[in-house]
Order: sequence, then C-alpha cells, then structure tokens
Amino acid sequence: MPTAVRSHAKINLGLYIGAPRPDGFHSLATVYQTLEMHDVVTVTAQPASTTGFQLTSNDNRVPTDGRNTAWKMVELALEELKISAAVEIHIEKRLPVQGGLGAGSANAVAALIGLEKELGIEDQLGAPDPALSLSKGLDSETWETKRLGLAAQVGSDVPLFLIGGTVLGLDRGQQVEPLPDIEPVWCVVATPDIGVSTPQAFRDWDALCAAEGLTAEASADKLNKLSRAYVSAFTGSTPELTRGKNPEGRQGVGSSGVLSNWENLAGPQESALVRTGISSWIQNDFERVVFPQHPSLAEIKRILAGPGTPEAAVHASLSGSGSALYGLYQTRGDAVKAQERLKPAGVRSTLTRTLPRSAYWREMLLK
Repeated sequence: MPTAVRSHAKINLGLYIGAPRPDGFHSLATVYQTLEMHDVVTVTAQPASTTGFQLTSNDNRVPTDGRNTAWKMVELALEELKISAAVEIHIEKRLPVQGGLGAGSANAVAALIGLEKELGIEDQLGAPDPALSLSKGLDSETWETKRLGLAAQVGSDVPLFLIGGTVLGLDRGQQVEPLPDIEPVWCVVATPDIGVSTPQAFRDWDALCAAEGLTAEASADKLNKLSRAYVSAFTGSTPELTRGKNPEGRQGVGSSGVLSNWENLAGPQESALVRTGISSWIQNDFERVVFPQHPSLAEIKRILAGPGTPEAAVHASLSGSGSALYGLYQTRGDAVKAQERLKPAGVRSTLTRTLPRSAYWREMLLK
C-alpha cells in the first residue's frame, strides 16, 4: 500500500552568510523553523532484482528524473542499504517551487521516510538474525547518522528536515542541531510572482563581500559569535561550540557534533522570539543583495511587518534567498490583518503556523 508523507516547508529565523570559502561554499549561521504548510509525497516501493524509479508530479516544473532531490535521496539510501527496489514517487506540489522555503529539500526527506516505511527498514535494522538484517553491522543509531550524511550530499538544507521544529544550522547549513522549540505562532507566507536565482544571489553577495573587504577568515569570527548568540537566545545559556563528541561521548545530531554541552539544549520552552527580543536583531543577509535587485520584495516585507499598527508582526523577513517572505504574529487575527494588507498589492499569501518538532514527526505520515 502506498505511503503518503507530509513534506513540510521551512523558514529561516535569521541567515548570516560568510565570505566565499576556497571550496566555493559559504559558511553561515541560521535557525531553521518548520511550518505546517506542506507538499505531499507518496511512495510505493518493493524489493526487486534491479532498482528502478518512476517519479511524477502535478507540477510540470518539478524534474521527474535524476535531478530531483527525492530521486537522489532514495537512490543514495538504497545504495547505502545495499537494496534493490522498484520505487514510484509522486510529488503533489502545494508549496512554491524555488521560493526559499526548502520545498525540494523537504521532498527528499519525505521520500526517504516513505521508502523506509514501504520496505520496513526500521524493523529490519540490526535484526538479531543476520539473514534478516539489511546490512551487516547497521543498526538504527548508525543508520540515523548515515542518513544525515546522505541528506547533506543531496543539499545543504536537506538534513534539517531529518530533525524538524527549531533547528540550528551551521557550516554551509548542513550541520544541524535541535534547539528548544518556540511555541507555535501564526505565520503568513507571501509568495510573489518573482523568481530569485539562489546562485545569482550568492554571486551578488560575493561581489558585496569583495567591495567591503570581507574575507572568509574575517567572517569566521562573526559567524562564531552569532552562533553563540543564537544558542544563548534559544536555550538561556551558551554551550561551548566545538567539533567533536559531547561530554557523554554521544555523537550529536549534527555531522560533527557542534554543541558539546548537549544537556543545555533542553532549555526554556517559551518562545525565544518573545522572551528575549531576538527578533530585534536577527536578519537575513540575502536581503542586502536581493532587495536592491527586486525592490517590490522589500515593500512586501514592509507590508508584512505592519510597523506602527496594532497588528504588527513579531518578525518579518525574506526566507532563504527568496522570493518567499514571511511574517510571524502572536494571534490569528493579526496574521489575517497582514493578509488583508497584502491583497491590494496583488500578492498571494498562505496562513499557516510554526510546527514544533514533536508535531512534525507525529503528523508526518498521513493516516
């Protein structure tokens, strides 16, 4: 029986970017937050003598071959698990394509979850009878670590969807750690009819770094301080940021165990957005290069923010490199007012809420 999986969107609560590195990537510091709005990815899979894929979508902009993130993720997983299977994937698009909401990356993880369910992978990992085990020596904990590594190969913001909720993202975004969830707040996501090229946004950022004399070495210290500030705001403490294992010897969720003081991640559960005033200083560096190219996006952010109104947003920002923008609101009424302000500008919007980690996993599989 096919397995249908909700593939949730994300927004960035701040996105700080470093200068280009020698390897061509950019170091960054961000906090990802998953949302209730989602695509639906349906997977059918069964063991076969050779692996075969069929991928379809209701949106003709979605690639249906090896370029698709869901295809890549499932292919890598099957190779790692040494399984051959006939796999069918259907992606029902409800989220914007290339909107800065991580839709394609979420599709990859949803396809992986569907594959695991279809093939009973979790039940077979570490089976006591070696004949039943998918891969000798592979258990659930090992597979959890491996799937994070596979996700990072598919894309920098794919691993966050293996955690969900409020997630710290470091390095090029693939190094992820869970943060205490903010309480659910209302969110309006605006999706204007403007395409923003992420590669071009990075090229514009590189040009800005060159003009301002910002090097990778100089930006490393800034990013480290911002990472600490994020952790302090969300946990009420500042654990040592290191590469390696935490004091208990347990490997962290991130690919290199960034937060060594693991227990501090169980910090206060009230919203950091409200409790600490973090929204007064978090920002998205992409706005510095995207807004000059697309002034209408800056205007949409202003409308979402609603400065000077009783319904003003707690925070408004571009998500990723855009073109989607969002506003966060303490009441549903405030969010609806923001949607009404967007209508005269002809901007489509979606009313949703932030999605905590427990709800993210509880609601992932459709009944």
